[in-house]
Amino acid sequence: MERKILDKLKKWKDSSDRKPLILQGARQIGKTWIVNTFASKEYSNCVYLNFEKDKTLESFFSELNPEEIVRKLSGYYRREIIKGQTLVIFDEVQACPSAITSLKYFCEEANEYHIIALGSLLGVSVNRGDISFPVGKVKFMEMYPMDFEEFLKACGENFLLEEIRKCFDSNKPLEEAFHQKAIRLYREYLFVGGMPEVVATYVNTKNYNLVVDKQTDILAAYMNDMGKYNKQSEIPKTKIVYKNISTQLSKENHKFQYKMIKSGGRASEFESAIEWICLSGIAHQVYRVEQIQLPLESYKSLTDFKFYMNDIGLCSASQRILIEDIHSENPLMSNFLGGLTENYVDMQLRSKGLDLYYWTYKSDAEVDFITRIDGSIIPIEVKSNDNVKAKSLSYFVKHFQPEYSIRISTKNFGFENGIKSVPLYAVWCL
Repeated sequence: MERKILDKLKKWKDSSDRKPLILQGARQIGKTWIVNTFASKEYSNCVYLNFEKDKTLESFFSELNPEEIVRKLSGYYRREIIKGQTLVIFDEVQACPSAITSLKYFCEEANEYHIIALGSLLGVSVNRGDISFPVGKVKFMEMYPMDFEEFLKACGENFLLEEIRKCFDSNKPLEEAFHQKAIRLYREYLFVGGMPEVVATYVNTKNYNLVVDKQTDILAAYMNDMGKYNKQSEIPKTKIVYKNISTQLSKENHKFQYKMIKSGGRASEFESAIEWICLSGIAHQVYRVEQIQLPLESYKSLTDFKFYMNDIGLCSASQRILIEDIHSENPLMSNFLGGLTENYVDMQLRSKGLDLYYWTYKSDAEVDFITRIDGSIIPIEVKSNDNVKAKSLSYFVKHFQPEYSIRISTKNFGFENGIKSVPLYAVWCL
C-alpha cells in the first residue's frame, strides 16, 4: 500500500545535513514495514536489528565507537555496511538505551552511515527511563495510521481522489454520483480506520467480521503494552483512562472529564496515566485556547482538553459499533457519531502536521478546531451530517474576523460568505 511518508524519508536520505532519524508513532501503524520498504527502494542493502527479539545485540554498544559498532554488526549479520548505500534499522530501540545514546556519536563522528531508529514505546521509555538521549543530534519524524487519501488509494480510487482535489482547489461541487460514492467510502473508513493490516484485510476480503478481529487484536496489544515502562499502580488507571476516551465521545460535551472515569476523579490521580497514553502515541489531547492570540500555544488551558484516539477504526471497534449503524446514521448513536466525526477530522489534520486547539466562550459558543493555515488563524466547524447551522462559528467570525472559515460536513464543496465548505471525505486536502 502506498504511504505518503515515503516521500519524507526520501528527503531525509538526500538531505545535505542528514542526522540519524527517529521514526515515532504508535504500535501497528506500519513503521517497521515502511522502513524496510524504503530500504528496498533506495538502498543497495539493509541491516535490520530488533533489540526486543535479540537481546544479545546490546553487547555491541558497550563502547560507543561508531566504526567499531559497524564492524561488529557487519560480522554478526555477514553483510557489509557501506556508507551511503546501506540502511541500518534499529527496531524496538527503547529496549537498548546504549543504542539510543550511540546515535549522538554516529551524528558527530560517522554521519555517512544512514540509520533509522524506531520503537512502539520509544516516547514512553525515553521520558520515563534512565536514557541518555541525543538531544539535537537526531531528526524526529512522526508517523500516523493511514489517512483517508491513503485509504482511497488502497481501494484503487485514484480517479476519485483527483476529482476531489480539483473540487477542493476550485470550490466547485463534486459531481453528485462521485459525491455520494465518496460519502459512502468515508463511512466505510469510519468503521475500518487506517491501521495498515486492518485496511489490507478490508481491501482483500470486504469481510467486516475479519476487520473487527484485527482491530480487537490491536486493542488487546495496546492494553498489554500498558504494563511496560509503567508503575504497577498506574497500569489499571492507564487502562481505564484509555477505555474512557471513546466512551466520553458519546457525551454531548466532548471535553474530557475525570469525574466520568470515577466519582470524584481528579486530574492529579490520572495525570500519569494520561501522560503514558499520549507518549505511546495511541491517543492525544486537544487543548482549549483561552484567547485568540499568537502564539496559540501560549494561550491554551492546561485543565481543559478533548481526548481523541489515534485511529478512527479502533475508536469504533472499542464501542462495538456496527457498519450498519454508520451507514444508516442510526439516530440512537447521534451523539457518538458527532464525537467520532470530530475524532476523524482531528486524525486527518494532525497527520498533515497542523497544531490543533478548540475554543469556547462561556456556555454560549464552541468552535471544534482552531489552527493556523498559511499563517492565518482559521476556525473549523465540524458537522457529522448536512445540518450546517453554526451559531458558534458565526459568533467567532463576528468577534475575531478571520481571513476565512472552514465548515466540514456531508455537504458538497463551495465557498460562500467567507466560509469554505469542505466535505468530510476531503479533509485530507487541507
